Amino acid sequence: MTGQHAAGDRLRRLLEWLCGSLAALALFGIMILTLIDVTGRKAISQSVPGSLEMTELMMVVVIFAGLPLVSLAGEHVVFDSLDPWLSARVRRVQGVCVDACCALGLLGVASVMWNMAAARVGDGETTAQLKLPIAPFIYGMSVLCAVTALVHLMLMLRPVAHHHVGVESEGSS
Repeated sequence: MTGQHAAGDRLRRLLEWLCGSLAALALFGIMILTLIDVTGRKAISQSVPGSLEMTELMMVVVIFAGLPLVSLAGEHVVFDSLDPWLSARVRRVQGVCVDACCALGLLGVASVMWNMAAARVGDGETTAQLKLPIAPFIYGMSVLCAVTALVHLMLMLRPVAHHHVGVESEGSS
């Protein structure tokens, strides 16, 4: 394995650990909050104030932290009905084009979200019940979209076999 491949693998493992941990913590928070909320409602007729808002915000974290993981694993929905009639080279070019479009689209979304978060900071927008500032969550969404765009750029440069049909796995040739 070359130094460049080793660095790419380390970056991949770091992204998987960071995004996976973030998503897992948020999901665990949702589970605990739901347990406490339901138990409180059933046992003492008292739910957790703002539990719906907290669940919604943690779902944002789960979804956006999962985006880079889904891209790294090549688990997005694909239309591959024509693949049997395309050569490996054409499928490889197609994969590069798809990753480029995904990266550009995600960078565009990240930019829009970053600007939206800045506007929310300016107007001080908060959640309705708990009065939590919304901007940090939108900034997080923006950063995670940008990270996902970088994942697609990485895949353009070094595709993996499970992600792109027609790309040989490492070790097989």
